[in-house]
Amino acid sequence: MSRTFVVTGTDTGIGKTVVAAGLAGLLGGAYWKPVQSGLDGETDSQAVARLGGVPPERILPEAWRLLKPLSPHRAAELEGVTIDPDRLILPEVNRPLIVEGAGGLMVPLTRKTLFIDVFARWQAPVVLCARTALGTINHTLLSIEALRRRDIPVLGVAFIGEATPDTECIIAGTGQVRVLGRLPLLDPLTAGMLSLAMTTYFNMGAFDEVKE
Repeated sequence: MSRTFVVTGTDTGIGKTVVAAGLAGLLGGAYWKPVQSGLDGETDSQAVARLGGVPPERILPEAWRLLKPLSPHRAAELEGVTIDPDRLILPEVNRPLIVEGAGGLMVPLTRKTLFIDVFARWQAPVVLCARTALGTINHTLLSIEALRRRDIPVLGVAFIGEATPDTECIIAGTGQVRVLGRLPLLDPLTAGMLSLAMTTYFNMGAFDEVKE
């Protein structure tokens, strides 16, 4: 099995797709979004291809594509689709694999299975994306605790937003977790700007420590 990294977040809409794109680009990795909810406009796979400079052959097809921008369990129900979590098996590729979950850890795939349950089965190191805005200490520490309760390896936290050194410090200390870096809000958000920000602000050596 190649090196695999699961990119998830403390919440939805925080920028984890941008982090996933940056990682896929810099690591020369493949990208997989197991379940895509919401097909209007640019999908996450398309965003990763554009922002990470990831060619089509390294963008793996989703297991399920759901029309409505809702929690996967609800979008599937409304469309008469059955999601079988047991079918979510990590693809075998000959390069690093970046896997992006939907929303936060506790997003339900079905009425009985959460994304975090699938992550526990995979046992791949998690990159936990967190805002630097107000409320992030509580959300991030709860997410770290939930991961560790299920014995899911945590590679570290990737912050997104304005610099808040004290917030980042207390999360790292209280959560006993590594800070992988902080991605500032980029304007314009382009492939070149993202690559530069990742190499400037992230500890990419942490990803090299993970063995195949």
